[in-house]
Amino acid sequence: MAPARLRRLNRRLVEDLREDLAGLYVESRVPTPGDACRRPGRQGFLNRLAADLARPGFAMVIAESDGLMGCAFGFPVRGDGSWWLGFDGVLPRGVGQLTVSGRAFAFGDILIRPHPQDRELARRVQERLLTDHQASLGATLVDGDDRQTLSALRSWGWRDVGELRRPLGLTTFRALVFPLAARGTATPVGPVAMRGGGGPGGP
Repeated sequence: MAPARLRRLNRRLVEDLREDLAGLYVESRVPTPGDACRRPGRQGFLNRLAADLARPGFAMVIAESDGLMGCAFGFPVRGDGSWWLGFDGVLPRGVGQLTVSGRAFAFGDILIRPHPQDRELARRVQERLLTDHQASLGATLVDGDDRQTLSALRSWGWRDVGELRRPLGLTTFRALVFPLAARGTATPVGPVAMRGGGGPGGP
């Protein structure tokens, strides 16, 4: 397999690739027993992509070889800490500090077509999206019952930091972070003062 090339897309190019991205979403989500009914389908993915596309600072990086091999997209986390609204317990100190300093980036999704080098490709795509935004921390929320996605993210270097539920929401999410510069080292924990703010971004 030829090495994948990474490319950042602007909003117009993302719109042009909507159907290809939806196809990648379907291919990257192999159904497992008791799991498929909880995961949004193709149209659900397109609706979520459209919502994220409208957010300030939206960015996407794709990986291409003979075809579309992977992508990651998201938007900057607001420094007021509102993205973490509903977090159960104490937010790790390092996570709070990077959020307040504007160096956290929320991943809406990471899609990698299954192949032998998928873990390395996921790492490259994730790190490229963060470095393009001069961010030091990736953050994402995953339905706590979506074991397949949680397992994939953990294998790609993400750390589970706790549980989060949006106000009035029915879904309990697992909050995961991807520290760019210090993977494999302990993240200090402890209380962090976070200012209140407007409505948080979605997972």
